[in-house]
Amino acid sequence: MGLARPLPDFRLEVHFARWEFEARYNLTASDAETMTVRELLDLGGDEARAAFDELALRYVPTWGTERLRGAIAATYEACGPDDVLVFSGAEEAMFWALQLLAGPGDHAVVTVPNYQSLETMPGAAGMDMTGVLLDERDGWRLHLDQVEAALRPNTRLVAVNFPNNPTGAVPDAGTFAGLVELCDERGIRLFSDEVYRGLELDPARTLPQAADLSPTALSLNVMSKSYGLPGLRIGWLACRDHEVLERLERHKHYTTICNAGPSELLAAIALEAGERIQARNREIVAENLPQFDAFFARHPELFEWAPPQGGCVTFPRYLGAEGVEELCRLLVERAGVLLLPASLYRSGLATVPEDRFRIGVGRRNPGPALEAFDAYLAGYMPGS
Repeated sequence: MGLARPLPDFRLEVHFARWEFEARYNLTASDAETMTVRELLDLGGDEARAAFDELALRYVPTWGTERLRGAIAATYEACGPDDVLVFSGAEEAMFWALQLLAGPGDHAVVTVPNYQSLETMPGAAGMDMTGVLLDERDGWRLHLDQVEAALRPNTRLVAVNFPNNPTGAVPDAGTFAGLVELCDERGIRLFSDEVYRGLELDPARTLPQAADLSPTALSLNVMSKSYGLPGLRIGWLACRDHEVLERLERHKHYTTICNAGPSELLAAIALEAGERIQARNREIVAENLPQFDAFFARHPELFEWAPPQGGCVTFPRYLGAEGVEELCRLLVERAGVLLLPASLYRSGLATVPEDRFRIGVGRRNPGPALEAFDAYLAGYMPGS
C-alpha cells in the first residue's frame, strides 16, 4: 500500500511557516512550556549528565534504544518495550500508520475537527472516509452512536484525537471505553492520537490509553505536547499487535531509518522524570487560565470562551462582524499576536464552524500577548 493521491498543502504548517517565528506573540502554541537541556539534565542528576556527555554519536536502533522504549513502556499498563516503535516526532508515525492500516477500497471514520494528517493521510492512501463531527453545542462531545452509524462493512480504521486538537475536548471514560469495544467487536483498527494526554487539570478526565485497552489499537504519543519538548523530535506508537509494528518499522527505513541518539537519550531522561514534567506543565496551565478567563470576560460581546478539558489548546468563538479570518489576519499584522483561524481546520468530511480560532494556554507569561490583544481590540475594531 502507498499514496494513491497527491498530498495537499498542510494548511497549518504553511501558516506557521509564514508567521510562527515572525509574530511577536505566539498565542496559539500547541505545546506546553519547554525546558533547556540543562534543566532537563538536572532532572536526571549526575548520572544523566554523564551519560549525555559520554554519548557516542553513532546510529541507534530503528526501533529505538532499549532505554527509551523501556521508559515509554513504563507510561502504559499493558504494553512492554517490545510493543513500542519510536519515530521522528508524531508526524512520521502518522504518515506511515494512517496509510498502511488500510488502503484503496477500505473505509475509515475520522473525528472532526482534527489535526490535518488524521484525515489527509487515509485519503491520500485511497480510503473512503466519513467524518464524525464533535458536538460543539455540548462541549465538543463525541457521540458514540454517530460513530457506529458511520461504520460500513468495509470499515477498517477509526482515527480519533483526544484530548482534541483544536478544541481541547475529552470524552468521558465510558464513551472512550465504548469506542474501543465497538472497534474490537467489529474487527476495526483504532488509531488513537493521545499526544495531549497528561495535561488534564481534573485527573478524572485522564483517559486510559487505547493500546492498554485493546490488543489491536494503536496509541500515538510524542515528547512535543504534554511534555513540552518538541525540539527532541521523538514520537512513538504503542501497539500489542507486533505484525503491525514490524510493517511500520520496515517502512520507517525509507524515511528516517533511526532517530538522533542525543534526542533519544534526552527523551528517555525526560520520560523517567515524566510525572514531574507533566505536573509542572499542568501547573503552568492552571496559572494561565485565570488570565485567559479575565481577558475573555472583558469582551463578552466578542467571544464565547471555554477552557480546554484536556491539553493546552482550545477553540473559542469570535462574534465580531468582520469574522474570525479577518481578526486573525489583522491581529498578527498590526499587533504581532498569532492565532489560528478556523479555515486552517477545514475538513473535507464535515463542516467545521467558521467562527472559531485556536488559542494556546500552555506557555508561560501570556500576559503581554493578552495585553497586545486587548490593545488591538481597543484601537482597531470596526467602528471604533
